[in-house]
Amino acid sequence: MVFIDTHAHIYSRKFDSDRERVILQAKSAGVEKIFMPNIDLDSIPQMLELEVLYPGVCVPMMGLHPCDVKDNVEEVLAQIEIWLGKRDFAGIGETGLDLYWDKTFFEQQKHSLSVHIQWAIQKGRPLILHCRDSMDETIAEVQRQHSPGLTGIFHCFTGEVAQAKAITELGFYLGIGGVSTYKNGGLDKVLPEIGLEKVVLETDAPYLAPVPYRGKRNTPEYIPVIAKRLAEIMEKPLEEVAEVTSRNAAQVFKEYGI
Repeated sequence: MVFIDTHAHIYSRKFDSDRERVILQAKSAGVEKIFMPNIDLDSIPQMLELEVLYPGVCVPMMGLHPCDVKDNVEEVLAQIEIWLGKRDFAGIGETGLDLYWDKTFFEQQKHSLSVHIQWAIQKGRPLILHCRDSMDETIAEVQRQHSPGLTGIFHCFTGEVAQAKAITELGFYLGIGGVSTYKNGGLDKVLPEIGLEKVVLETDAPYLAPVPYRGKRNTPEYIPVIAKRLAEIMEKPLEEVAEVTSRNAAQVFKEYGI
């Protein structure tokens, strides 16, 4: 079975002691590609180094995480845009809105998201969206600027059926990770109403590890654990979950050979 991790910060310093082992373990578990969303300017060199060390496996994307949006957002976005002009990236992000940690820079976050949406439209690349405690607000922003052909992933989806349907109607996919294994995660009630056709797998490593690893460091090697839970929720064979979610990832990242 082939799996794709559509969202993992494998360049995080939390992997400095055993990154090679983690990537090899993930490959042994059937995870053929690991898509890496960027966080800020400091994360870029390490992310691009992994692309060189693990060609065809670790795939970089480019953006500014909403939690890293501050008063200097224009300056940082200008630097991100320079990177986008230098070369191609698999996706635009991670971007979006976050009302969980700090609402101080919410207007700046909305501006940053708007800029990222335009980049995704201009470059024909998928948009990777963070929407913690801001699902409706993020959906509204994408609806406001939506353009034919725009697609992407609402990463770490934990919303309701109506929100899931609004997202899929926009042509976007739901990124499903470790929360699907949590007792009170709620996805067991939502996902059967949506089906597999708009779902992709992710870890968000090193965050949000699935049960039975909850509370520990998450890694791409746990993608099959998430897939197994998804198979239980959907009452589908694990092989079908692997096949459909990998096909969906290939549809999102269509020029990256998956």
